Amino acid sequence: MTLSQKIFLVTCRPLLNILFSWKAEGRENVPLTGPLILVANHVHVLDPIFLAFSLSRWITFVAKEELFRSLFLRLWLRWAGSLPLQRDGKVREKQRILESARKVLEEGLILGMFPEGGRSHDGKLRRGKPGSAVIASKRDVPLLPVGIAGTDKIHGISWLWKRPRIVVKIGKPFKLPPTNNKISKSQMQLLTTQLMREIAALLPPECQGAYEKHED
Repeated sequence: MTLSQKIFLVTCRPLLNILFSWKAEGRENVPLTGPLILVANHVHVLDPIFLAFSLSRWITFVAKEELFRSLFLRLWLRWAGSLPLQRDGKVREKQRILESARKVLEEGLILGMFPEGGRSHDGKLRRGKPGSAVIASKRDVPLLPVGIAGTDKIHGISWLWKRPRIVVKIGKPFKLPPTNNKISKSQMQLLTTQLMREIAALLPPECQGAYEKHED
């Protein structure tokens, strides 16, 4: 974490506390050192902000490439160290993001990913995409599941005086079976399902969506 990033977290935390009634649970589950892939559900554009303030370590997020087209956002994302991802990219693009992820993890940092591949517009967990699971399995790196509840209430302008309640619930790190070989589609699906169920377990039942406990 750079000095400017530390200053940002210290100076902006009071503002976050004023605007929102929020809390982070399970901070003790975050390893103090070592590579880690944080995986969380994604409902609102502010989700990365709440995650950043919930951990004591900086998170290097994977962000969709479209965000880098805006000058302001590009400067912000580059300052934050975010990695651009072209969704539905070709093989070369997938190899590029895998290489970028490898460098982040080899430096012992936290890589932040939203396995759904985009925001859920109804607040319910969507089917996950295999990218996070593939990286974790190939790099044999622990995953840190996080469930964010309440950010779906941030819309319009009424939230400014309602101070919506946000809960960031951090689960315990876990590992997927490691592999050095090519992963089949069926293996990808199994690994992704395992990952997504860890996130779902940290969410209220009404937010578990595609991974409700009664589903197979």
